[in-house]
Amino acid sequence: MSSGSAETGLQTDADGLIRLQKLLAMSNVASRRKCEELMLDGKVEVDGEVITRLGTKVDPRTAVIRVDGKRLPPVSEKVYLVLNKPRGVVSTMSDPEGRRTLQDLVADRPERLFHVGRLDTDTSGLIILTNDGDFAQRLAHPSYEVDKTYVAEVEGEIYRRTLKSLLEGVTLDDGPVTVSRVRMIESGKEKSIVELVIHEGRNRIVRRLMDHLGHPVRRLTRTQLGPVVLRGLKSGEMRELTLDELGELLDNAKL
Repeated sequence: MSSGSAETGLQTDADGLIRLQKLLAMSNVASRRKCEELMLDGKVEVDGEVITRLGTKVDPRTAVIRVDGKRLPPVSEKVYLVLNKPRGVVSTMSDPEGRRTLQDLVADRPERLFHVGRLDTDTSGLIILTNDGDFAQRLAHPSYEVDKTYVAEVEGEIYRRTLKSLLEGVTLDDGPVTVSRVRMIESGKEKSIVELVIHEGRNRIVRRLMDHLGHPVRRLTRTQLGPVVLRGLKSGEMRELTLDELGELLDNAKL
């Protein structure tokens, strides 16, 4: 006897379970035959246990599955999107002042979406949207902060000693800031462009950091968040997260 799971749309048995190799194939890991080979080769884990017995059944909603060490997200009807936010768009779903918001960019989506963290109104770039409230809250929480990469166009010429200062740590009025990595992209007398990787998400942290060092930010773009890269998305465009991206973010959020 089988019954369709309302949440996942999968054909499961009366206990809500499905054969592991069938689930892997339906998740586009590989063909059913190849998925069986992966299991027999000991490359598939479920909840920390290597599964080699074909026909093993799992709960597609809750099982933590890894293939070759990579997390396979659970099957669900939740959506996980990455958006290239334009400058001037407020990082909220509504605005009492009538400014353009994220909601205006996703107005054709049927889901009620949440944004993961924020970007300043005058900052462009990568922001994640989802209807998974737990995921959004957890990923935005300071204790689960993932690396964020920014490209900043700043005033003035930046020298190596400035990059060194960034890596050694800068203390602002609300505490020290740690920059994981920094790279010079372009340096000139009038302006410079630098790429910074920062772990935390304090308000306007990159702008305040560069201002403190005497190089006010002219333009700022977030280009990467954890494994998710902005590359290829035009301003205002969005796409779904890949399975690899979502799996790594679920691990980061301990979900």
